[in-house]
Amino acid sequence: MTRPVVILVIAALLGLAGFVALAAIKMQQPQDDFIRSAMIGQSLPAFALPVTGEGTGEQLNAAEFRDGKPRLLNVWASWCVPCIAEAPQLAELQRQGADIVGVAINDTQGNIAQFLADYGNPYSVVASDELSQLQLKIGSSGVPETFVIDGEGVIRYQHLGDIMERDVPVLMAELRKAGWQ
Repeated sequence: MTRPVVILVIAALLGLAGFVALAAIKMQQPQDDFIRSAMIGQSLPAFALPVTGEGTGEQLNAAEFRDGKPRLLNVWASWCVPCIAEAPQLAELQRQGADIVGVAINDTQGNIAQFLADYGNPYSVVASDELSQLQLKIGSSGVPETFVIDGEGVIRYQHLGDIMERDVPVLMAELRKAGWQ
């Protein structure tokens, strides 16, 4: 081999060794599963969504979250399988006194009503977000997601995915931090 080829081979091997070393270091660091939402600490954006079921014709809006009462805002859909899985945990949160507002995404009145009849209705209010407008405004990337909203209408916590049994105490603790009694 000629001298320039040897230098290129050595440079390539050093580059590869450096890449492998960097990858090994990164793999040794603990994984950070916490998602930092840009909306934490921000007020709910202005919105107005139609309320479904009883009270049809009414609207849910951001002002209703500024009544001094912390609550959970659960973004869900009747077509969402993980939403079915979290139904017992939402019922438990309601049993423990949490006020839960539901926002159904890309859904119909009939499907919403059927889902609630089949899996229970832990919500004090259910609104319909047919075009995912609120979902996008609050930084929700999918369903289900649950937000802790303090009594001033400020987002204090975001839970991604379905609520599992182990998440119930976490959400109750976050509600307490937000001023829930």
